[in-house]
Amino acid sequence: MRVAVNAVHLVPGETGGFEIYARRLLPALAALSELELVVVTGPSAARMLREDGTPVEIEVIRVDARSRVRGVLAEQAVLPRVVRRLRPQLLHNLFNTAPAAPGVPQVTTIHDVIYRRFPETHAGVLTWGLRVLVPLGVRRSSRLVAVSQATKDDIVRFLDVREDRIDVVPNGPGFPPTAEPTPEDDLRHRLVLGDGAVVLALSAKRPHKNLERLIEAMCDVDAILVLPGYATPFEDELRALAERLGVGRRVRFAGWLDQSDIEGLYALATCVVVPSLAEGFGLPVLEAMQRGAPVATSNATSLPEVAGDAALYFEPTNTNAIADAVNRLLADDGLRRQLGEAGRAQAAKFSWERAAEGTAASYRRALE
Repeated sequence: MRVAVNAVHLVPGETGGFEIYARRLLPALAALSELELVVVTGPSAARMLREDGTPVEIEVIRVDARSRVRGVLAEQAVLPRVVRRLRPQLLHNLFNTAPAAPGVPQVTTIHDVIYRRFPETHAGVLTWGLRVLVPLGVRRSSRLVAVSQATKDDIVRFLDVREDRIDVVPNGPGFPPTAEPTPEDDLRHRLVLGDGAVVLALSAKRPHKNLERLIEAMCDVDAILVLPGYATPFEDELRALAERLGVGRRVRFAGWLDQSDIEGLYALATCVVVPSLAEGFGLPVLEAMQRGAPVATSNATSLPEVAGDAALYFEPTNTNAIADAVNRLLADDGLRRQLGEAGRAQAAKFSWERAAEGTAASYRRALE
């Protein structure tokens, strides 16, 4: 089965969970003997995939995917011409959107419809664009891949799609820990963490990640909260909130950190907290569990699917519940050990090999 893969919107280092999805799924798909893949993407993403050693044919098109407008134009106008020349049996669109006239049957992966649940998460033009492009791609696709049952439910609810057109194919985990962790003393000194408990939250600073309530919960938690990650338009509001509540000295906006620092934070953190109001899948939960870190997480949308019985849950709109869950983990060594061990076992249930097999099954259904 010759399959063209639409990775036009792939931008190294800037696409978060999308980048993990592409870089982890493509090698697993390529390992399936029934598939012959050709990936259509821009120059920087092509270099990244080649450096990864991804064993696929790569068709490079001229596109600056950092510009959403240019990426959309390339997907709608350039990609269909390339697909006609490559003559695949099927087109797989990796990132929520799809060309209106691909010329072949297509499968589109929908990671979430958070733009409908929380439109304030994206800038105005981007939200408007998603409201047009995602339903368009859904209508023009033979099959849809949802990365969780919760995402499938949202597709049915918000996009009015029949359930039998959607295949639930969970992701595998993120990248395995390969970087040498930064020593604890170095991180504690550089990030001014002191010698007490550390709560780690690896969440993008966007409204649906619910970091406001986590910061509010820190009023009742005796620990340092570390929030790594790139700045967003919402970070200033979070900083101002921490100062207004009097917890600014206990909240660290750590900025972008390299993988060694992230591994070091996982190792020294007393617990990891994922307070999201909604997630399409929940890779941060899986990443923490893969490393044996005890997790407290929201009970919303897909997160219980990913965490199973291996996390401490809370209602994400209840600040007291967030604080209570974090304080339980800070106070109970036995509970932390139990969740750490259970988390490793839970993370092992997810694999990219299974994701590839489920995706290939969706291809077959599309061609049938």
